[in-house]
Amino acid sequence: MKHKSTLALAALALAATTSIADQQGVSKTEILVGSIQDLSGPLAGYGKQLRNGMQLRADELNEQGGVHGRKIRVVVEDDGYDPKKSVLAAQKLVNQDKIFIMAGHLGTAQNLAAMPVQFEKNVVNLFPLTAAREMYEPLHRLKYSFAAPYYDQIRITLPKMVKDKGVKKVCSIYQDDDFGLEVHRGAEAGLKTIGMELVEKTSFKRGATDFSSQVAKMKAAGCDLVVLGTIIRETIGTVGESRKTGFNPIFLGSSAAYTDLIHKLGGKAMDGIYATMTVANPYLDDASPAIRFWAAKYKTKYNEDPAVFSVYGYLVIDTFISIVQKVGPNLTTDNFVKTMDTMSFTDPLFGSAPSSYTATKRLGSDASRLSQIQDGKWKVVSEYLSSATVADATPVKAPAKK
Repeated sequence: MKHKSTLALAALALAATTSIADQQGVSKTEILVGSIQDLSGPLAGYGKQLRNGMQLRADELNEQGGVHGRKIRVVVEDDGYDPKKSVLAAQKLVNQDKIFIMAGHLGTAQNLAAMPVQFEKNVVNLFPLTAAREMYEPLHRLKYSFAAPYYDQIRITLPKMVKDKGVKKVCSIYQDDDFGLEVHRGAEAGLKTIGMELVEKTSFKRGATDFSSQVAKMKAAGCDLVVLGTIIRETIGTVGESRKTGFNPIFLGSSAAYTDLIHKLGGKAMDGIYATMTVANPYLDDASPAIRFWAAKYKTKYNEDPAVFSVYGYLVIDTFISIVQKVGPNLTTDNFVKTMDTMSFTDPLFGSAPSSYTATKRLGSDASRLSQIQDGKWKVVSEYLSSATVADATPVKAPAKK
């Protein structure tokens, strides 16, 4: 009997060793985490912050000895915010570097381009830095999204804002791509719940720098609230051009426009604009001692102030660590997915909304709240709102790809 037990234990140990040996990106001492960022294109400010936040958390873990004896190595590729380069970056990370997981990839079109490369090799797409619904729809065993969708951020927030501010005419300006269309469609859906429609809509191509014609169009329509399907320079360009022409509506952006780069680069003209967000930008003089300590540590390491995308990067790796810790020593993609589908998370440090995942629920939370730039800083001005807090809680599926 004892002999049989010994043989059984040996067989289990051999099976575990074999599965680890066969698992791409996992060795006895290391886990390879891949990430694709814009380090040279229009969103390089976001990409560098994401990379730094991810690396900071990985370094903290590694200094403590890792997780189950393994350290985390983050391998980052630059796609310049170009979907074609995203495919090449994904091919390198998956086939050459042989990463275990793709985490925190920035951009909607970029993720959509790269995911097929990953999924062919059974590589999970964990917490992409885009709030597009395609990051969790249609359901796929290798998709996990943490970001409240752009669509829901605006769909839920806009009707309340229209009522609170007494708005009569709403317009939309948006980037003519998957990201911008999500914001625009959210605005249309939100207005529909209160019996309103957009009085004007206008778009621009990715990379545009002149927004004079779009602003003139919205000004002529007499819009008193403009929904911004814009990111950094497009937000600054649209608002700046509007201020110059004396057009001063309420501006409402999504979390894509929620960054300290807006007020740092845009200056005083950016005061007053609103944006939805899921986690607050960390300032060195923050009221929370824990956040001030974290921000000081970040600045010491990188010689620059942290920003909200630094927090996103940090949380992506922090959450990954907690999942791997629960999986145990036998880390495989199958075990990761099984464990992730039972997880719930809270964020005591930065205050993001609680989230949870199951085999059929791959979006952690659709809750977001509202911030406004006041005196050159983002200030939180609302509590979290989600589908559960509004009357129109019926989920709307992302449109099918043609």
